[in-house]
Amino acid sequence: MSNSFTIDVTVSGRIDDVIEKVTAALATEGFGILTRVDVDKTFKKKLDVDFRPYVILGACNPNLAHQALNARGDVGIMLPCNVTVEQSGDNECLVRLADPKAMMTFADLGENETLQRLGEEAAVKFASVAAAL
Repeated sequence: MSNSFTIDVTVSGRIDDVIEKVTAALATEGFGILTRVDVDKTFKKKLDVDFRPYVILGACNPNLAHQALNARGDVGIMLPCNVTVEQSGDNECLVRLADPKAMMTFADLGENETLQRLGEEAAVKFASVAAAL
């Protein structure tokens, strides 16, 4: 399922196992994880509130990122590509991948032909990740 800026996939399993699957699928397409934010743990620590298991992964394909930053320095604000994994049921997680094509058309970024091409290339890779899940 997809909306205007994410590719959504429901995956069977507990969050830690699903994160491993997501990380492996991303690696197959040349993406590594630069950042990991455990939102539920942060909320507990900072706000003393309980929240469902929810993790934000910052994924980066160094080759694509290098090309994008050479094309336009301010595109770095759109990097890395975020992927969220949240426990949505007892044995089910919702994985959301930011749609790189949509991200590269934000504001006037879409006027840059290199960014358009890179967004499309990254979107194909993310579609492959989604299909692998």
